[in-house]
Amino acid sequence: MYDFLTGIIKTIAAGYVGIDVNGIGFRVFTPNPYEYNQNDQTTIFTEQIVRDNQISLYGFKTVKERNLFQKLLNVSGIGPKSALAIIAGGDRDGLIAAVENGKPKYLTKFPGIGNKTAQQIVLDLKGKLGDFSKNIAPMKNLLENSAELDDALAALVALGFSSKEVNKINPKLASLGELTTDAYIQKGLKLLTK
Repeated sequence: MYDFLTGIIKTIAAGYVGIDVNGIGFRVFTPNPYEYNQNDQTTIFTEQIVRDNQISLYGFKTVKERNLFQKLLNVSGIGPKSALAIIAGGDRDGLIAAVENGKPKYLTKFPGIGNKTAQQIVLDLKGKLGDFSKNIAPMKNLLENSAELDDALAALVALGFSSKEVNKINPKLASLGELTTDAYIQKGLKLLTK
């Protein structure tokens, strides 16, 4: 098992980076490989997953990210790819707040997470994310979107904006008060195309 790798990023591709550690190249699956720069010296905190036909390395910029990944792997029905996709969503605070507040509906915004899996995440992790939730500010607006705002956010994702981009404007849209779905979409488009 590897705790971390320190080396030079040689390859950046969709879903992974290649890191040269003293002449040995490791393929490391990461939540966002494009946050690394080619030919930069870096440290990647890793988790090794052994399956019947494959040994894979998953890497993270911080130990906290890796620890969250490990917690997600303990959830029934969540594998490494799903856990990585959740972390790639870029909304760690929202994930933790939703779990701690028992809001599975919010978790369905992450790629590949349906109602059943979201409920399982809350069931398995509620009360077990203490290390992560200490620095989380109250997120009532984030967790209690109106149906109109939820529909608008889903529409913005369907229009081609990433979940990460849409999640960033969620608090701004929520602060506008109660609007129609169309009004939220129009405001969201203005914010996203600035």
